[in-house]
Amino acid sequence: MRRFLSAVAFGLCATSAVAAPCITDKGAFGSYKQALSQDAARAGVGQRGMQALAGASLSDITWRFESRPSSQTGVSSGDPARFLAKRSGSSADNFISQARNRKARNANMFAALERNYGVPANILVTIWGLETSWGGYLGKTPIVSGAVTLASYCRRHPRFESHAIAALQLVDRGVITPNTRGGPSGELGHMQFLAGNWQRFGADGNGDGRADPYNAVDALASAANMLRRNGWKPGQPYGQGTANFRVLSAWNDSGNYQRAIAYAAERIGN
Repeated sequence: MRRFLSAVAFGLCATSAVAAPCITDKGAFGSYKQALSQDAARAGVGQRGMQALAGASLSDITWRFESRPSSQTGVSSGDPARFLAKRSGSSADNFISQARNRKARNANMFAALERNYGVPANILVTIWGLETSWGGYLGKTPIVSGAVTLASYCRRHPRFESHAIAALQLVDRGVITPNTRGGPSGELGHMQFLAGNWQRFGADGNGDGRADPYNAVDALASAANMLRRNGWKPGQPYGQGTANFRVLSAWNDSGNYQRAIAYAAERIGN
């Protein structure tokens, strides 16, 4: 499932000076990696991360998406039901029914997340469904290769270089390996976080002492943490025009996506 790229590409302090030049030709990917390695070294990336960068290959699917931006949007309609149908491959009613069932099966978990972060289950279960079909499809692209390819492409560079370096830092920390797979732009786990956002907002939701994007509870807690830290107001409405609706732009800058989240969450009900 192809996700939209978040507009909130939080810069990491370690990458304030960007030296690697962007590219528009696949053949220049090797030289981009060499230049990026200098930025990574300045950011404190260790041996494992540097080895992952050396082993990264250009991701053809990422390059293809960036070469044809229209392929990313999927649907341009402002109708949230049509958007849900397009994203889920079925119908809005079916998506909402599945979301209700998923929420009911995990009622205690969602209740705990709302107590801790103030973000309601309906919002989280909707985003989870939109991102990975509730964990059904986590992506097939090596995360490091996807993140580095995205950062190299001039249309995205240098805004996403911090996420490429963050992916290398996650390898250093053992959160991912050089071969861990995710979305075509380096998205991680159940909620498809960009690596820099996981660095900033990743949370240990299940209490095992580590934040794992491939653990559903941790991923959902991290999404709730991200929304709360971007201004989510517990107990307040989230329909279009509200302050909480505006917070959804921190998750995804697509108006279609934001409207779909609010529409589905409102229809899921209690």
